[in-house]
Amino acid sequence: MTKPKRYAAGRARALGLPTRGTTAPNRLRRVDRWIASTYADLLRGAAEPVVVDLGYGARPVTAVELHARLQQVDPRVQVVGIEIDPERVAAAKPAERPGLTFVRGGFELAGLRPTLVRALNVLRQYEEAQAAEAWQTVLSRTEVLVEGTCDEIGRRAAWIDLDRTGPRTLTLAAHLPSLSRPSDLAERLPKALIHHNVPGSRIHALLQELDAAWDRAASYAPFGNRQRWIAACEQLPHDTRRARFGELTVPWESVQP
Repeated sequence: MTKPKRYAAGRARALGLPTRGTTAPNRLRRVDRWIASTYADLLRGAAEPVVVDLGYGARPVTAVELHARLQQVDPRVQVVGIEIDPERVAAAKPAERPGLTFVRGGFELAGLRPTLVRALNVLRQYEEAQAAEAWQTVLSRTEVLVEGTCDEIGRRAAWIDLDRTGPRTLTLAAHLPSLSRPSDLAERLPKALIHHNVPGSRIHALLQELDAAWDRAASYAPFGNRQRWIAACEQLPHDTRRARFGELTVPWESVQP
């Protein structure tokens, strides 16, 4: 039997494994704008608001963009990009500016205690149990973790919102003009859900329900996918306030494996 992988821990005790490093401008714009809207009050209410971009990849563009977007929420926000690969940290240093820094670290967050951590496209390479362990490690040092996955150019995304009590919500997000069916988002489910998307599971039922609502909203197709998505989401008993942005947020209990 193959032994499960363990987190790598170097001399600085940086916990985790290097990601593929794939990144692109605006790849994380959907989750960024959701964070800016959902957690504006949390950031403004913090004495020293610090947000971590965990595992930002081979280039620092996602951290730079996160900093710019959250500065519009509160100019005091500091963003720290954390990467386990020291070469990536060194390469990011020229992008530093007031309120934006880059350090080496992993799930232990380089010893920081930030207000919020964003970890996108970080945990898909782990086993499900390891991903859950990583959640616990990160949440021992922060109030909020937003963890999920998106495609290479950010058109399909899904993320889980967690606090120290555990997962609270799942958000599905899409670039609506290019969406064929809501269930296309299944391939971007976070590690905690992707292997559970099978008949009989709650996440599978949600996607099937959303597809059925999409079909029932076919009469809105001439007005574009945005109007069709809004009409489909409004048929479901979930938060539709951000449906116009191509998002649907549901309670974790409705999809929990």
